[in-house]
Amino acid sequence: MTLQEVRLCGLLLREHFGEVVEKVGKHLLRSGALNLRTIINETGLPLDLVKKCLCVLVQHGACVFSSGRKGPGSPTEYLTSCNRILRILRYPRYIYTAKTLYGDTGELIIEELLQRGHMTMSSTVKTVADRLTQNMEEGRSMEYSEVSSAFSNLVETHFLQRCPPQPGAGGKDKTTAAPTDNPATPAAPAKTTLQTAESFPDCYKVPHMTLSGRGKRQLSTEEGEDQRNAKKPRLDTATHGDEGIYWQVNYERFHLHFRDQAIISAVANKLDQTSSEIVRTMLRMSEVTTSPTAHCTKPLSSNEIFRSLPSSYNIARPILDQYLTLLVDDPMEFVGKAGESGGGMYVVNLHRALANLARATLESVVQERFGSRSARIFRLLLRKRHLEQKQVEDFAMIPAKEAKDMLYTLLSENLVQLQEIPKTPDYAPSRTFYLYTVNQLPTARMLLQNCHKTVANLIERRLFETKESKRLLEKSQRIEAILASLQASGAEPEQLQEVEEMITAPEKQQLDSLKLHINKLDSAENQVDETIFLLESYITGTASST
Repeated sequence: MTLQEVRLCGLLLREHFGEVVEKVGKHLLRSGALNLRTIINETGLPLDLVKKCLCVLVQHGACVFSSGRKGPGSPTEYLTSCNRILRILRYPRYIYTAKTLYGDTGELIIEELLQRGHMTMSSTVKTVADRLTQNMEEGRSMEYSEVSSAFSNLVETHFLQRCPPQPGAGGKDKTTAAPTDNPATPAAPAKTTLQTAESFPDCYKVPHMTLSGRGKRQLSTEEGEDQRNAKKPRLDTATHGDEGIYWQVNYERFHLHFRDQAIISAVANKLDQTSSEIVRTMLRMSEVTTSPTAHCTKPLSSNEIFRSLPSSYNIARPILDQYLTLLVDDPMEFVGKAGESGGGMYVVNLHRALANLARATLESVVQERFGSRSARIFRLLLRKRHLEQKQVEDFAMIPAKEAKDMLYTLLSENLVQLQEIPKTPDYAPSRTFYLYTVNQLPTARMLLQNCHKTVANLIERRLFETKESKRLLEKSQRIEAILASLQASGAEPEQLQEVEEMITAPEKQQLDSLKLHINKLDSAENQVDETIFLLESYITGTASST
């Protein structure tokens, strides 16, 4: 965990949960596992406030707790997860993916679970049905059964999973009680929170739920939403058959989907759409049989691939064989051949594909920062591994002075490394080979830290812009609320126009400029996060293979 990661985690916690949670979360990230009394003493916050902060972090899976390291009788200790906090940055992408795959219902289910950490199925179905009903025409409403069906589909495809049960929880949610300093607290909660889906047999089992009816419209008063949300936990108890069964978003399943989409998109850009559909079919066929940490998919025969291709693609068998041969022979090595039975056995090289995508990302960064000639030198070193300065000049066909300047610039930025190979033990310069090389894995780690720094800067800039225009934004929100209230009560156009004119032309122009600027910052955050995901996947896959 680096300083840039801690800084980014702090900004994400402040933006989503407030400054007090940020203070507790950052302190735990820097200090490691601490008991409640130590957190209170070192942060200077009141006991009640620290308990609430820990409850928020545990509720969202960003903090785990266990018995103290000194053994039985020692106080409970709390530990925050940097990786889990950084997942907050990817929330918009999770929600958009759910919308793409399962429509508005899937989008709202994922959004509710991300906002609240975890919920029961009945509570999620009711909340989503009410929100969908609110946006429907008067007289129409959303059936609970439709939302339940979408929820079941998300569980069936493993995008949702049950929260692991807590020993001795008595059917209650593990985060409903405030953290205590009770020395008798068992170590089990921390262990079960870190369980994988495979270690919990009922992780994807949907309970039988006795819930029928339709979504209800929101109260028209401004306080209606707050009142409804405040009462919901008391109204949704012990009536639907799924009490004590809480659900959470399965981030790893979303990450597998993102990885597959990145590979499919890369194949489409490198070759054509038909090739990408063949790779998509292979990935879809091996979703269940391939481990998330596997370096390649299970072998698939050419006959199986042919039968599983979408009917809309009228690809003859000989054409499919030609495409598979083309994919196998491609230098990017997205697809490999594993045997000759069944017309040929083929696999998708997942790790190699991620390595090639990470390599292309590094080359792109060098080209954008230092120009096409520096990128040519960088690509040359990636391909040839070790070269002397004279060899770089000759192979890259760049004049000696320019090549020397570019190599030293890349060396100063740690994008290129210099290796000394002496002929004699005294390391005399005249009897030493100086070879330039690129180590892809350390370079990818360095770029990942730069990406974390970039996202933190973008968030800070957005928060600063919002703070500077706070008065104008509050005024705009008040006017929008007044307009919505007047429209609901059937006000005349003259009244609406009079309210709209409460914002002057210069203020409106400033507001439009601010919204455009904030949208650009949001878009930049999402784009940098795509690079972060690609580099993280490559680094994690490489680490697991060594």
